[in-house]
Amino acid sequence: MASPPDTSKTTKLERYNTYIRKVNTTKLLAASSKLLFRLSLLVALVLIFFFTFNNPPVSDAGAASSHRILATSHLLSSAFYGSGAAWEKEVRRSSTPRRSNGFSVLVTGAGGFVGTHCSLALKKRGDGVLGLDNFNSYYDPSLKRARQKMLKAREIFIVEGDLNDGELLSKLFDIVPFTHVLHLAAQAGVRYAMQNPQSYVKSNIAGFVNLLEVAKNADPQPSIVWASSSSVYGLNTGNPFSESHRTDQPASLYAATKKAGEEIAHTYNHIYGLAITGLRFFTVYGPWGRPDMAYFFFTKDILQGKPINIYQTHDEKEVARDFTYIDDIVKGCLGALDTAEKSTGKGGKKRGPAQLRIYNLGNTSPVSVGKLVSILESLLNVKAKKHTIKMPRNGDVPFTHANVSLAYRDFGYKPTTDLSTGLGKFVKWYVSYYGIKPRVKKGITTDSN
Repeated sequence: MASPPDTSKTTKLERYNTYIRKVNTTKLLAASSKLLFRLSLLVALVLIFFFTFNNPPVSDAGAASSHRILATSHLLSSAFYGSGAAWEKEVRRSSTPRRSNGFSVLVTGAGGFVGTHCSLALKKRGDGVLGLDNFNSYYDPSLKRARQKMLKAREIFIVEGDLNDGELLSKLFDIVPFTHVLHLAAQAGVRYAMQNPQSYVKSNIAGFVNLLEVAKNADPQPSIVWASSSSVYGLNTGNPFSESHRTDQPASLYAATKKAGEEIAHTYNHIYGLAITGLRFFTVYGPWGRPDMAYFFFTKDILQGKPINIYQTHDEKEVARDFTYIDDIVKGCLGALDTAEKSTGKGGKKRGPAQLRIYNLGNTSPVSVGKLVSILESLLNVKAKKHTIKMPRNGDVPFTHANVSLAYRDFGYKPTTDLSTGLGKFVKWYVSYYGIKPRVKKGITTDSN
């Protein structure tokens, strides 16, 4: 009988091969883990470098702690807000007009005071509105978020991004053929410019240029209406302020950046055929306003029993402002949009002369700050603790007064709200929004609009 074949060598060989495969698999896993770790480390270093480069520290430590401007990362805005079918659908839906021959308007600074009110007015009449805002922390972001919530309830979408994100802006213009841009985004405030000057240059100059760069290459080119400021009149002594008066003596960096914006607008109009209208706002106030404005923080301090400072000029004259109610400003903005001509450029090249305009939007009735406080005392039924002090040399001017005859001639601008009426509406909103039950003047209800 033949003996069975010897399989011991085959078995040993199979065991050896299995062992070799296990060793190779272990080595491969170890190598893969090392590679993944190195890639993760590289990505982390790149992100650290990116955020350090794009978010330099504010020069003033005190300003940094209380008013740090939060720059929105280009990478984040493109990754999270600039992609996806659902996101693009929302952008298109919000910007599509619902009336015949309606506008499709990009509103920058839509989460801001004027931007919110203009967006609501445009949407109400059937225009398409898409907002853009970076929701920085110059003042309480929760107020901006509350405005955003109000806009969302009326089907107005705000893209969260920065003017300096050229990639995001280009994408928006690729998705939507905007007929108009209402450019209201800016770093506001005269006094804060002394603490954080770079934020004004970044937003009011670099941001504006970036927007114009994208707009000049858009097809079609949009018509642009943008917010300048009465601050450009600076040390001008002629009254009332007229568009023909000199504006080459700004009293603050904020004013200088707005004046620079007017000159930049002229350049892009001249070279690229963009139709551009600038609006010089005069001390806008009203519901949903800015907490850094005097009427707003006076109201807060009076209700809290805190003293308030009332400025006098160094020759002991009262400081006065041409306070303009928000509804009048909105009418002026819409009037400018309605009368804006089409831009004449194509492919980044000018094809013919394009419209270039500048207008004052004010109330035409200056009121002293002392009178403003008296009206608030009456509305709140609380006596203010007033301290009269000399106006500091921080860029503020002692007096503003708008001549609006040009805006009236060209698009029928006519302010109709006096300060007492406007402040009454503001106080009504204020006590409702903040849930306060002050001893308000009889007849001022606390229900919201």
